[in-house]
Amino acid sequence: MKILLLGQTGQVGFELKRTFAPLGNIVAPTRDQLDLLHEEAVQRYLDEHQPNLILNAAAYTAVDKAESEPELAGKLNGALPKQLADYARETGAVLIHYSSDYVYPGQGEQPFDESAPTGPLSAYGKTKLEGDQAIVDSGCKHYIFRTSWVYSARGHNFMKTMIRLGKDKTELKVVSDQIGAPTPARLIAQVSLLAYARDIKTGIYHLAPEGETSWQGFAQAIFEQCATRGKDLTITSEAVKPIPTKDYPTPAERPLNSRLNLQKLEQALDTTMPRWDDQLTQTLEEFLEYQEQ
Repeated sequence: MKILLLGQTGQVGFELKRTFAPLGNIVAPTRDQLDLLHEEAVQRYLDEHQPNLILNAAAYTAVDKAESEPELAGKLNGALPKQLADYARETGAVLIHYSSDYVYPGQGEQPFDESAPTGPLSAYGKTKLEGDQAIVDSGCKHYIFRTSWVYSARGHNFMKTMIRLGKDKTELKVVSDQIGAPTPARLIAQVSLLAYARDIKTGIYHLAPEGETSWQGFAQAIFEQCATRGKDLTITSEAVKPIPTKDYPTPAERPLNSRLNLQKLEQALDTTMPRWDDQLTQTLEEFLEYQEQ
């Protein structure tokens, strides 16, 4: 099997590369090897390598910067997925693509299911939705996994930022009214492989752990688990103070409700997703082991 992985340097891309390795030969071009903004270059690459499976973890993820660069975000989040989907339809390849809770309006307190009305609040969310719709409309065999609050032992993410700040700070103010489920990139890759191997029905799925928390709760859990493992930090979980979103303005509006209903995925895989705090334990352990090497 020939597998094309785009976005190999990102958190999800890194995990996909090592998780899908047993399935076949993975081609994972770097930015220097393939300019994903250049449609003709992408087409030449597809024609040359003729992948049977495309893992698209490439995306424009600078949420705030997308407000001033909507066209650039649109090329990576909307136009690129459409091109990949068109190729997959024409050749019979399978496309696995990664999307976001930002395609929803983020209101209320009930978890969104896959049929819920979309309503992005930001340019980033709008471009991600454009990509999702283009893939569905193409008619190719696809899996679109909408996820939330991605983090990992590597790369730039909330967990690592908190640990870095916790070395010097004695108090932090963290948003407490945005609710969701922190999702490790490792879990995303594992579920992607399972879905592909079991050949579940094509379509859109929500992929996140069970349970919910706020960014403040996530930070507190990080510091609590660091303390349990003897990680030397100045801050304690009690010193993480709540702050409302309105007091932490950003160029892009964030959804307050990022809860995702997981029933469709769990039924398709005949499984129950693990809890977010258990997944934090595994990810934090991996991070600490990686730091000690």
